[in-house]
Amino acid sequence: MSRSKKTKQISLSASRDIPLDRLVLSQSNVRHVKAGVSIEELAADIARRTLLASLTVRPLLDDQGRETGQFEVPAGGRRYRALELLVKQKRLAKDAPIPCIVRTEGIAEEDSLAENIQRAPLHALDQFRAFLSMREKGMSEEEIAAAFFVSANIVRQRLRLAAISPKLLDIYADDEMNLDQLMAFAVTADHQRQEQVWEQLGTSWSREPYRIRRMLTEGAVKATDRRARFVGIEEYEAAGGIVLRDLFHSDEGGWLQDAALLDRLVAEKLERGANLIREEGWKWVEAAIDFPYGHNFGLRRLSGEVDTMSHEEAAELEALRQEAARLEEEHIDAEEFSEEADRRMGEIETRIEELEIRPVRFAEDQKSTSGAFVSIDGAGCLRVERGFVRPEDEERPETTEADAEGKAGGSGRGLDADPNAVHTPVNAPSGADNSADEEDDSVRPLPERLITELTAHRTIALRDALAGDPHIAFIAALHALALRLFYPYVPDSCLELEPKSVTVGSHAPGLADTKPALAIAERHETWRKALPEDPAGLWDEMVGFDADSREALFAHCVSLTVNAVHESWNRRPKALAHADRLAEALLLDMTGAGWRPTLETYLGRVTKGRILEAVREACGEEAADRIAGQKKDAMAASAEELLADTGWLPEPLRTPVSAEPGTVGGANATDVPSLAPETLDEIESEASQDDTDHPIAAE
Repeated sequence: MSRSKKTKQISLSASRDIPLDRLVLSQSNVRHVKAGVSIEELAADIARRTLLASLTVRPLLDDQGRETGQFEVPAGGRRYRALELLVKQKRLAKDAPIPCIVRTEGIAEEDSLAENIQRAPLHALDQFRAFLSMREKGMSEEEIAAAFFVSANIVRQRLRLAAISPKLLDIYADDEMNLDQLMAFAVTADHQRQEQVWEQLGTSWSREPYRIRRMLTEGAVKATDRRARFVGIEEYEAAGGIVLRDLFHSDEGGWLQDAALLDRLVAEKLERGANLIREEGWKWVEAAIDFPYGHNFGLRRLSGEVDTMSHEEAAELEALRQEAARLEEEHIDAEEFSEEADRRMGEIETRIEELEIRPVRFAEDQKSTSGAFVSIDGAGCLRVERGFVRPEDEERPETTEADAEGKAGGSGRGLDADPNAVHTPVNAPSGADNSADEEDDSVRPLPERLITELTAHRTIALRDALAGDPHIAFIAALHALALRLFYPYVPDSCLELEPKSVTVGSHAPGLADTKPALAIAERHETWRKALPEDPAGLWDEMVGFDADSREALFAHCVSLTVNAVHESWNRRPKALAHADRLAEALLLDMTGAGWRPTLETYLGRVTKGRILEAVREACGEEAADRIAGQKKDAMAASAEELLADTGWLPEPLRTPVSAEPGTVGGANATDVPSLAPETLDEIESEASQDDTDHPIAAE
């Protein structure tokens, strides 16, 4: 019989308590790069929990190889430094006994390296679950944060991750999901929905975190939506609504999950606001979340009387301005305002705005024949437009047949009409989008309806740009007038100088809150207030304007006639070509005008081929290839993020650039007759004699 081998028994290194003042730091420690918890934090942790791991030491020998009674620390140098810091802080005795493992075999560097290499790092999921366990045992988020020297927000993030579906946490533990993807799932607490989304992504190669967030928040309303701002998050939550929040990325306030509840709250609050306006005594009040752009076209607007500021209010306003100036002076050398000063500055600015925006008062007889529109503006505030008179409520004095003939070609005071009105026949077809397969990879022509919407945006931007350039406005108007006078029946201009103003609002939703539309409305209202209520006095008023004011008013009036809208039922190729020349002359920038390619404005309305073409143009072939395999909805959403800050524009919104030398506003300079210098001097001399101060010119 063979004898079995005898297994050699392992002898562990001895463990003993050694006074701290008999320990010295070894030069054999392999850790030289600082990383992880600082010495100060480690010292605080030892003070809280005592030493959780022994030091590894070796006896120091003299020249003859005898022990000196001192020990070096090759492994555990950070703990040793933390203990030294506690001694220096007089929180630990310098001869306090320290648990040590005494090593005599091998070399010191081997001890140091082995201790660091063989230490297995804690999996992130174990940390999440440990935080959750501590909270379940009664520790608050702040106490956990203090115990581990992290912020309370980090603890909240870890707890949110630990609360994700256990099924997904197991997938993460098996390294089948990365941490960024796991964080994306934390946007909702609905385990079933989390698991559904992961299963849906299982058939897709693309599992980017932003796609996970978008799928989880599908159907929810962003907190930045005008409806959410109008109701307020607190009121929505008080009514039982749930807000999805992302603790890991900026979510601009989160997403309101219950859209039906939000719409009900909006309707109720809007109706309460409308009732308050009705109590003012108006003949009619219409309320809606948003009215189409140009909804007040054809209605005469009453001016009312601006409420003057009282002496007390004027004194308060001056005091607030002085206080604001003093606060700014006190913080002139500081990087930012203190919390208290910042709060006070906000209060001052709010009150100053309240004092400066004076209410407009209307007489009772005016209210009895006019009404108001109540809606929600882009910032989520109640928008009230008062003093509009409908045609059926106008007083109709008896007129002679001659008077009727004289008024047949006019439409009343033009500036009382909608500043952005574009004529659309009542029986015009709807121009719905093409019903082509959205999954089609071919680059089809853009749908007629989409081109109409895009060119409606461009028309508004053209009007705003033209109003800012009186020189081009004069040329554009002169061009249109000359066509009418010298070339009958050749309306090759996008300026419809009848003059008439046509409604663009019905062509594209949301126009009223665009940057150009707001600028036009503000400019129009300024001029409306500056001109006399009685049209009989308009001539004398304009005679008193200085040259700059007349030019500014002319540019504004001309701008309102621009119609660069593509309409399937009204083909005007030469007029639209002229719109290109006008855009070129004005250096029209639709990106600067606020247009962006989003799901609503473009990407959700075109084929996959068009989406890929846009991404390819703006971001390159590689970016287009990354999303080429996605479904239409996912591709459009991905493209929206890729195109967000690129300035990309679809063809109908692009401004052509002339490369021809000697061009002015897209027209060759040699084609335009020039005035002799003496003629120019005479014109400038006459203009200077007519110049008088006027507030509009100053603006």
